[in-house]
Parts: sequence; structure tokens; C-alpha cells
Amino acid sequence: MQSHSHILVIEDEQNLANTIALNLKLENYLVSTARSGNEALALFKKNKDTLSLILLDVMLPDVNGFELCKEFKSTVPDLPVIFLTAKNQTADKIGGLKLGADDYITKPFDLEELLLRISNLLKRTQKESEVFFSFGNCRINFQTYEIVDAKGNNQTLSKREIGLLELLTGNPNKVISRDEIIEKLWDVNENASSRTIDNYILNFRKYFEINPKEPQYFHSIRGVGYKFVANS
Repeated sequence: MQSHSHILVIEDEQNLANTIALNLKLENYLVSTARSGNEALALFKKNKDTLSLILLDVMLPDVNGFELCKEFKSTVPDLPVIFLTAKNQTADKIGGLKLGADDYITKPFDLEELLLRISNLLKRTQKESEVFFSFGNCRINFQTYEIVDAKGNNQTLSKREIGLLELLTGNPNKVISRDEIIEKLWDVNENASSRTIDNYILNFRKYFEINPKEPQYFHSIRGVGYKFVANS
């Protein structure tokens, strides 16, 4: 699955949270992490329109996972939630599932199994994530070539601009070389140049950056290429 999926990992054990986040990023997911209930609520409110799935521990500082799940599901009913917990009693599992959780995995768990369950759940529940991609206040529709820019304006881009956006956002935090961009987006008989790509990136900054002179998302790597920086 090509992944623009944004996963929120809520886990107070730092080493475990870091391990899960690292492996999710290696699978090309966008990842945000929270280590307490209040931090989780703040991240959820900030990112609720772009989240694809939540991994949720039960025993957390401030607000427990069951209460968080109630809040998440009352706000975004279709948002998938997987509980990760050391509480393996049947009553706890049933309680979590009654709250609307989609899966319940007890610790210790096999990391490969977790990644597989996440992938399978996303395949079942994703609707528009392959068509839409959101970041910050911006939104891209890869099917209609329409965008919502940083100022909230709607614009329609060219097929090649959308192709470059899909290539960059589909490989978050990875530097894409100019040669790779030209190879994938231009025919061999077309005279594409680095200047052409530079102009596209300059346009992207005008569309999507609050301050185009200090880009947050679209970065040029001197002598190499470009990358889309996914902020967690």
C-alpha cells in the first residue's frame, strides 16, 4: 500500500513508543507520538482531520485509554483505534471493543504482527486517503488536481504538478533526486531541466507555505534534489 496514512501512537513507555514509531516510519507512515492523555488529546484535536489510525495504550498519565477512546470515537466515529496494553483480562478486551476499538493487542506483542494488523485494518477502513492528502491547513486531491492552499483558497494545478506532489508527499522526509523526478515525470524526448523543477518547488512554497522564504514542508537539498518534510 502506498501510504499517506497518519498514525497517532499513544504510549507512555518511551522506548516502546520510539520503537513503534521508528518501524511505522520505515513502512512509510506519517507518525505522531504522545506519552500522556492530555498530550494525546491535544495532538488529536490538532490532527483529527488527517489521522488514519490510533494506537492507544490503556494505562496513561492524566487520562486513561478507555476515556480517550470515548472522546476519539465521539468526535470521529470512523477513525480506527487499536488498543495496545498489558491488561489482558477478557473484561478489559470486551470493554475496549464495546467502546468502538477495532482491535486489541496485549503486550508483549510481535512487532511484525502489529504492522500486519495495522496494514490490514487500514486497507479495510481507508476511503479517500489515496485520493486526498492533508498537511497543516492544506489539502491535495490527487484525482481532481485541486488543492486547498495555506490561505484556504482552492486552486487547480497541472497534471505534472500533481505528479510531483504525489511523488514528494508519498516519500515523506526522503530526498528525491532531480534525475529520479525527471525520469518519472518526463518523457525521454522532453527537455526537462533542474530549473523547471525549481520553478515547481517555488510554486509549491507559494501555495503551501505560510512563509515561502522559510519553507516548512518543501525543501531543496543543494546539489541533490528535493524532499517533503512531514512534521509530527
